[in-house]
Amino acid sequence: MLKPTMLMRGLSIIWLVIFIFFLALPLGAVVVKSFEGVDGWTLHNYEQALTSGKFKEAFFNSVWVSTIAAVITTVLAFLLAYTVHFTNVAKPIKKFIRLGVTLPMLLPTITYGFVLIYAFGNQGIFSRLFGQPLFTIYGFNGLVIGYVLYTLPAAFLLMHNAMQYMDHRFIIVSHLMGDGKWRRFYHTILRPMLSPIGGAFILAFILSFTDYGIPASVGGTYDVIATTLYQTMLGSIPSFSQGAVISMAMLAPAVLGMIMMGILERGNVSYKSLSQQVAFASTTKTVLFGSGSVIVVLALIAVFTPLIIVPFTTAYPFDFDFTLAHFQAVIQMPELMNVYRNSLLVAIGTALVGVVLAFVAGLLSARTKLKSRQAFDVMAMITNAVPGMVLGLGYLFFFNNSSLKGTFFIIIAYTIIHFFTTPFLMVKNALQKMDPSWEVTGALLRDSWLKTIYRIILPNVKKTLIEVFSYYFINAMVTVSGVIFLVTTHTVLVSTKIKELQHFSKFNEIFILSLFILVTNILVKVVCEFYINRQSKRG
Repeated sequence: MLKPTMLMRGLSIIWLVIFIFFLALPLGAVVVKSFEGVDGWTLHNYEQALTSGKFKEAFFNSVWVSTIAAVITTVLAFLLAYTVHFTNVAKPIKKFIRLGVTLPMLLPTITYGFVLIYAFGNQGIFSRLFGQPLFTIYGFNGLVIGYVLYTLPAAFLLMHNAMQYMDHRFIIVSHLMGDGKWRRFYHTILRPMLSPIGGAFILAFILSFTDYGIPASVGGTYDVIATTLYQTMLGSIPSFSQGAVISMAMLAPAVLGMIMMGILERGNVSYKSLSQQVAFASTTKTVLFGSGSVIVVLALIAVFTPLIIVPFTTAYPFDFDFTLAHFQAVIQMPELMNVYRNSLLVAIGTALVGVVLAFVAGLLSARTKLKSRQAFDVMAMITNAVPGMVLGLGYLFFFNNSSLKGTFFIIIAYTIIHFFTTPFLMVKNALQKMDPSWEVTGALLRDSWLKTIYRIILPNVKKTLIEVFSYYFINAMVTVSGVIFLVTTHTVLVSTKIKELQHFSKFNEIFILSLFILVTNILVKVVCEFYINRQSKRG
């Protein structure tokens, strides 16, 4: 690697200023606000919250429902990932499982709740199919199902990624040594997977605990901490200090979870070499796990069928005649189309700027000897631990009296920082795998550092940058938790507009706007995948 230059130091300082201005100071504003009283600094806000029965009930409700959802999610994610990697299920079915389980990631979580209502509510599709509601969808049941739908893709991808780096030859050795099937399963699969399994559980718990979209739509009277925070901040009697205290309460389990994930990572098992050939997968196991996984994915997809049925029927549930009238009505509403354009603007702006910032941060962290490069890892760890609602509230406090308040700029900045961890790690990992001597070779040929980056580094990291673009775009289209505090009437996004439409029971408009998001995200994903595959074939 080259010695640090003025340009490297300058870029590092710019990034650190961005980090301080758009992450550290907003979070500091939340902490300060939680201690603010009428007469100065006080602990009264915390005392008031801790003695409030409503707050304690919402907190423990969140812990309980998030734990149940995380357990179910972890089991299902393991089952699906195991089927993909340790059975002889046909490749098309494995691809169907991989794609089907990630479908919910392309929709805002607030849509999940409305879909569940139209699937399992009193007039829901499945309730009509079975002649009566199978269970009460509002409250605990709806939250558990919604959280599982929301967290299953992330937990599956975590386990899927871990299993693809497991050496299957250990299973063959275990067979040859005559181990029983449970002993073999424990030593060759379960034990090496304990760390990813723990990580998946914690990830599912944190995502459930901090989500606002699902309880906002299907939570009913079952209070959780996210809806309590929203009501405290934007209810009939707003209380900023109490909102800050609730944010700190949301932050605590998230930070604890991230620390535990760091500890669990120490137990990761590494292999000197890999063999992906599936060994000794019996027909019974293949049929059993294959059938179970297909049923899980079909059930997941079936839950979302109201999304493509309700808006195309004349008057659900009384008249099922096909119609495009609702779709045409939405197209002709300038207000809703402006909201869609706002979401596109934010998503494109977030993706373009996010790619640049993630690349610069990854480059400085992985390809330089700067003393400050470890600050980027700290930054990634913090953004990973801070819930979206807490960061959004921090922006509300810190930028409240500035000219940035209510602008697209602040929404884009929030989204980039909130989702920074994954793009940064993607870029950093890609750059670390490249030959570390390229910059030195470029310098010997009298190329500047920038020229070496443009001619050698960028072409080799192009596919990763496309993946980062796709990741930022899709998440900007579906995020709702934090931006709910930042949008105004001029900058409202589709995901936040859905919340507003809920109050007027305009579910056709909600589903059609959700379809806009789904189709847009699928198109972006397909285009990005096509480009990446084409680049891979070219070598």
